[in-house]
Amino acid sequence: QVQYVESGGGLVQSGGSLKLSCVASGFTFWSYAMSWYRQPQGKDREWIATISLGGGVPNYAASVEGRFTISRDNTKNTAYLEMNNLQSDDTAIYYCSADGLPDSWGQGTQVIVSS
Repeated sequence: QVQYVESGGGLVQSGGSLKLSCVASGFTFWSYAMSWYRQPQGKDREWIATISLGGGVPNYAASVEGRFTISRDNTKNTAYLEMNNLQSDDTAIYYCSADGLPDSWGQGTQVIVSS
């Protein structure tokens, strides 16, 4: 059974930083690209970043490019999202997911950025 456990969210002031973690299980972690998504309250979930199997060149949504960094540790079945210069628009619940697997979502981790 595919499972994701996201953590690391919290309340941070505008301009601050957070690092999120996603521990995955139930599938061969190293053989899937991993992505992060976020869902602001009352809005649809949106994609924000993807990292390839071996951690090659990542892709980012324009809204986070230059501020967020996605990474992974295949020995720990864990994906990370380092977020810098956080702004109020980054307030959302953050989720991770493996690309190509049927939709399965963890509980997410809440990020709140205060201005």
